[in-house]
Amino acid sequence: MERYLLGIDIGTSACKVIAVDSVGRVAAKALASYPVISLRPGWAEQEPEQWWRATQKALAEVLAALPDRRAVRGIGLSGQMHGLTALDANDEVLRPAILWCDQRAAPHCDDITARAGGLDGVLGLVQNRMLPGFTAGKLLWMRQHEPELFARMRRMLNPKDYLRLRLSGEHLTDVSDASGTGLFDVKERAWSKAMLSLLDLPVSLVPEAVESTARAGVLRPELAEAWGLPAGTPIYGGGGDSVIQTTSMGAIDSGPLGVTIGTAGIVAGGTRACPEPTGQLQISCGNAPGRWHVMGVTLSAGGAFEWLRGALMRMMPSLSFEDMTALARTAPAGSHGLLFLPYLLGERCPHVAADGRAAWIGLTSMHDTSHMVRSVMEGVLLNIRSIAALCATSGLTCDEVRASGGATAEPFWLQLLADVLQREVTTVTGAAEGGAYGAVLAAGVGAGWWSTLEEAAGSLRVTSRVLPDPTLASLYDARFDTFRTLYDTLRPAFQQIAAEPASPDNTGSGDGRLPSPESSAS
Repeated sequence: MERYLLGIDIGTSACKVIAVDSVGRVAAKALASYPVISLRPGWAEQEPEQWWRATQKALAEVLAALPDRRAVRGIGLSGQMHGLTALDANDEVLRPAILWCDQRAAPHCDDITARAGGLDGVLGLVQNRMLPGFTAGKLLWMRQHEPELFARMRRMLNPKDYLRLRLSGEHLTDVSDASGTGLFDVKERAWSKAMLSLLDLPVSLVPEAVESTARAGVLRPELAEAWGLPAGTPIYGGGGDSVIQTTSMGAIDSGPLGVTIGTAGIVAGGTRACPEPTGQLQISCGNAPGRWHVMGVTLSAGGAFEWLRGALMRMMPSLSFEDMTALARTAPAGSHGLLFLPYLLGERCPHVAADGRAAWIGLTSMHDTSHMVRSVMEGVLLNIRSIAALCATSGLTCDEVRASGGATAEPFWLQLLADVLQREVTTVTGAAEGGAYGAVLAAGVGAGWWSTLEEAAGSLRVTSRVLPDPTLASLYDARFDTFRTLYDTLRPAFQQIAAEPASPDNTGSGDGRLPSPESSAS
């Protein structure tokens, strides 16, 4: 009899659910989207109830496609990292979740760094710079700006772990997701009691952290009965999406460099030792015991492409992503000198820049929409090249690039990635499903399908190889040399703009919702 594992990923713009059979084949999948709410510049929130509704919808589609849903043997979880889901004593949500790309807590991160004695002090406690997207700063923001709600808070959970709570009733997380809170000692794979004490936060606020392959709850009996799943269906630790997407590409140990182009962009690799922290790259616990994960995250990758489509749709309502790609193909490599700096939400890597802004540089009357579209794609990938250069200095091998994420389903993105990086780009089975597939690999180890995560990753096979066009090497080298100077050049202007009074909203759109097309969901 066939057996299945379910992978559930709570992405930024959609919930993805997949069912994978015993040979690693995706037997069914479904996607259910939800919006991001941005009520002020730099803010990004979501209603956790929408995650739950989307999960139910996508899960129903997947289970309906299986020949026997009683053959499900376990559930793996993945989700957007850093999101603050604040719960009261009855596990009721106190406010919309504050997401990974939200920048409001930047001043509080500066305060935390000062309390710890500077950057070296923070790195000594949690091995990472205190980034605005991390959960710790959001807690301090909430304590200052929403003191009544903060006083009622008894638990905090990351998005995927709120889903675990709804599925099983357990308050648990995994070590990779905990690594992105700013409250976790990544080297020791445990909550940093010193950091919690420094911030006057009780240890009871954070959930127990387990390894990604560990059993971490069972499905509630009423849900198992309603969905027709076996009683006691186990739920496994899973992982933060930035980490477990890299696992889905088989980048667990030093070797291939994983590049994920979803709403955000991730450049990452695995290692058997916790690297010496410098604050330039994020260090997380890996999804296998005794493994660590090194990554740089750019906040706007596929999200920049998504933003441009939304802007152009005001004039071209039927514009599709395929139309956008077709436009980009008509423009020459290098976009006739037009460069795009993709810092629409500020930036995390290669620059920690909450006040960063996006910009087109080199715009002339000879440029048209095709050049603008291609320059956005090139700008995203030049920024990824900047992060890859940082990864190389940290000791990660960068000769082979493995790609995943919603945008890489389009061959033109893969070719452009190979050309800009001047590296061979491969894709592997399952990686197109992102964190959901990585969650299945981790669950499969927990369920005994594979003995180790390395063995699970060994079942992946290469599905495509894209070679760079060597005639474009000098062009993109020159583009990169110019691109990497833009942020420092424009930084004073960005800071001045950020200090100006906010402009009144006269657009009439009113609801603050950002577009969330499925092709950019990570």
